[in-house]
Amino acid sequence: MDIINRRPGLAALVAFIAGLIIGLVVLGWGLFPVQYSGADPSGLFPEYQAMFVRNAAELYAFDNNQDKLRNALGSWQGDVLACELAQASLDPADQQRLVAAATIVNSTGCGTLAAAPGVQATPAAGLTPGATAALPGATIAAPGAAADDGGSNTLPLLLGLLLLALLGAAAFYVLTRRRALMAGADDDLESVPGEAPVARKSSRPSYQRPNLSATVPAVAAATAAPAAESSAVPIARFRTAYTRGHDTYDDSFSIESANGDFLGECGVGIAEAVGATTPRNVTAFEVWLFDKNDIRTITKVIMSDHAFFDEALKAKLAPKGEPVLARPKETIILETATLIINAEITEMEYGEGGDMPDGSYFDRFTIELSAWAKEGDYVARQAVDDENDLLNY
Repeated sequence: MDIINRRPGLAALVAFIAGLIIGLVVLGWGLFPVQYSGADPSGLFPEYQAMFVRNAAELYAFDNNQDKLRNALGSWQGDVLACELAQASLDPADQQRLVAAATIVNSTGCGTLAAAPGVQATPAAGLTPGATAALPGATIAAPGAAADDGGSNTLPLLLGLLLLALLGAAAFYVLTRRRALMAGADDDLESVPGEAPVARKSSRPSYQRPNLSATVPAVAAATAAPAAESSAVPIARFRTAYTRGHDTYDDSFSIESANGDFLGECGVGIAEAVGATTPRNVTAFEVWLFDKNDIRTITKVIMSDHAFFDEALKAKLAPKGEPVLARPKETIILETATLIINAEITEMEYGEGGDMPDGSYFDRFTIELSAWAKEGDYVARQAVDDENDLLNY
């Protein structure tokens, strides 16, 4: 089930191929093959055509039914085959029966035959005197034979081309969907040269309180401070590393101004683990930011490849914060009323082995937190938050 949740396109492709094999090969060719009916003897192998002609000639010698003989041999040049068989036969009685059958069908007989005594020679139709007849079992051209052979060779080729086209389309769909998922996981950022990075608008769902500043003109004007007023120098940097086996990993750091004033806290801890083994298989971390001037604590969940593309696990972690796909050198932005945190993943390595899927848990994970203090706009932002709280209440 895990592979179905992670790669639904690949699972659909495998199911399609399995259904094609079962439906076409097992059911179509094995258990319920096509049944042909209404075909004339021209579609038979040459040896079976010869057997059919001899049987028809013997039946005519028994019941003298000319109409039945004409219906059996006249529609597919069975008289020509009867003459060839008569010329190749060494049995006088067999020759006489075959020549008589051909004469009833074409009214001209088989021409002069070098036959045993008692066989009457009649003018030939389609066989010149002394012509060499084909031996029984030789390939005899019959009407529609070339068309049947061509059709039998063309149909498998067309089916093979159709199957290749379907496989190519399925592979293209899987690759396209994979790229779309990876592109959707990107956390696009914008930064102004020489200034603090500012989070770009993202297509992911936001778990922050709705901004009602548009309904309060005075407050909206106060919050229009440009990003250029942010400080360009981080006030603090923190580096924290996780190694598999540190099951109680939870680091937190105090953010203070240059004067030693307390501004807030930030930290990184384990958000989720998969499996029931010891040490724990950590599949997601949470990075958080607390601002003393903001009533919110901003949290984002950094998830492994397995966790990010597992919809059930992703939904379970959604209440903790905005999901972010873990990638080396990725920078995650956390912003409050007066603080900005740039959380850069400087090192990450997935664990291998065991019965866990690839990319499901971290073996090593290092992240660097850079704290930036905003200047001049936190008072206005605090006023907006207070106003929003009153409106929401």
